Amino acid sequence: MIKTISTPKAPAAIGPYSQAKVVNGMLYTSGQVALSPADGSIVGATIEEQTEAVMQNLKAILEEAGTDFTKVVKTTCFLADMGDFGTFNEIYGKYFTEKPARSCVAVKTLPKNLLCEVEVIAVVD
Repeated sequence: MIKTISTPKAPAAIGPYSQAKVVNGMLYTSGQVALSPADGSIVGATIEEQTEAVMQNLKAILEEAGTDFTKVVKTTCFLADMGDFGTFNEIYGKYFTEKPARSCVAVKTLPKNLLCEVEVIAVVD
């Protein structure tokens, strides 16, 4: 059984996809960026502000699915500038205390020219 996860506490999808899906006890999120759940506007101009916004959006989706950051087993992180890697890691580390498996890559451009995007896979109890 596949369950679609949707919460107004995270930004609505800006394309033909959902915020997340739960399949066989695992949550798969779409990539989250620094958009306001209220109106879809960009949150913050710095890597610090945008990373915090991304984490809050992920937190809302995790909670809606009945899980949390401690149950995340894999993340995929996209940075517009690998020069932001250290700053991104500082904020990321506050949320992902269980140190899930991770990929982190620099990309040419992110949606709306944002600075970072993160997707997660988590266990749902």
